[in-house]
Amino acid sequence: MSALGTLAAGVTGGIWKVAAVILLAALLVVGAWSGGGWYLAARDRDAARVELAAERAKSAACAAAVERQNAAVTALADATREAGVRGQAAQQQAVAAGKRFDAALARVAGARATTCDEAMPAVNLILEATR
Repeated sequence: MSALGTLAAGVTGGIWKVAAVILLAALLVVGAWSGGGWYLAARDRDAARVELAAERAKSAACAAAVERQNAAVTALADATREAGVRGQAAQQQAVAAGKRFDAALARVAGARATTCDEAMPAVNLILEATR
């Protein structure tokens, strides 16, 4: 049995060595595969960070453009309101001037002049009303 024990011990010792080599090879394959996966994930993460930074820059530029546009619209609305106020004031002045002109024309409606000296008082009255 000593020959058989030696043979069994040799086979058993060899099986463990073979199993250890197979397990080591499997560990190397799994480690390489995992390392490759980690490398690819890190590469994709870095690319995503670069894209995120670019998108944030674009977003900031768009936000600034929207702010400028909103400021321009607000300024336009203010200018429109001011122009409306000035337009109303101008209309009121035109109405007042028209009333003065109509009153001056009513005062000189019956005036008859044959010379320049006779017409000048009526002309001066009309000019004063249009001032």
